[in-house]
Amino acid sequence: MQGTLVRQLETQGFRARVVSIRRLYDMRQAIERFRKQGLFDEEFYQERLAGFVFRPPEDMPEAQSLIIVAFKDPQVRFYFNWRGTRIPVVVPPTYLHWQEKDRQAEKLLLDLLSVENYRVAPAIVPKKLLAVCSGLAAYGKNNITYVEGMGSFHRLAAFYSDLPCEQDDWREPSVMERCAQCLNCLRGCPTGAIEPERFLLRAERCITFQNEKPGQVAFPDWIERSWHNCLMGCMHCQSVCPENRSLLDWYEEGAEFSKEETGLLLKGLPLTKLPAALVEKLECWDLLESLDILPRNLSVLLDERDLPA
Repeated sequence: MQGTLVRQLETQGFRARVVSIRRLYDMRQAIERFRKQGLFDEEFYQERLAGFVFRPPEDMPEAQSLIIVAFKDPQVRFYFNWRGTRIPVVVPPTYLHWQEKDRQAEKLLLDLLSVENYRVAPAIVPKKLLAVCSGLAAYGKNNITYVEGMGSFHRLAAFYSDLPCEQDDWREPSVMERCAQCLNCLRGCPTGAIEPERFLLRAERCITFQNEKPGQVAFPDWIERSWHNCLMGCMHCQSVCPENRSLLDWYEEGAEFSKEETGLLLKGLPLTKLPAALVEKLECWDLLESLDILPRNLSVLLDERDLPA
């Protein structure tokens, strides 16, 4: 059934792997080992890694497997009109409509497995680590996952299932072979987050970690305004990676914001103070949850030096 499920998902444009539920222990041990070795900045660990749950959900105590699924996800390009200029601003893959996309993946899995009376449930686990150790993906030197045919332009979704898994191809996390001969991401990262002799990047120096914080948190002084390149997240290392060469022009065209709407977003007004049409546009493009970080991030992209940075 494992092989059949993976093949069925591939016909739908997905890629997947199934591993034993015992791999929960392996993932938890790997995370704790890296932490004990001092490879995680403590602030990063508390914000991004401490929330993982390494046990099956209460409504599926009999879970026997973990299923990791990858599906293609593009960049989205928005347009902001400001000071007489129409400015394109990018959101990298994985950020938008992720809840809806995860639900679609869950429904597809359920449709395929329910024929044999198996169930699925979302899993809050380190998905990148699961994808790499299962053989679905490989790490780049930038610690981003790369999936064959998708590059880093994909989203990962993880699920528990009561589908039996007697054998899997679990492996130690590693970096793609071509990374040994390529320094593109290392040279392309302006913050020095990627180091040549270190497996884990210094996440605390990654622009992504810094621009996903609440709007009232100031950017560190060492980040230059010119380094910012996305409405959230960062594309510096992904845009120079050879694995993404055929995907770099893949954009979904997002909404356009008038100068009045752009001005309101820069002011950081609460949702209740925004016009209904603007709220509807933000909701349509899954930007409402990011409303608190938009003023700060947008101000540096539009080079509004008199606004909070």
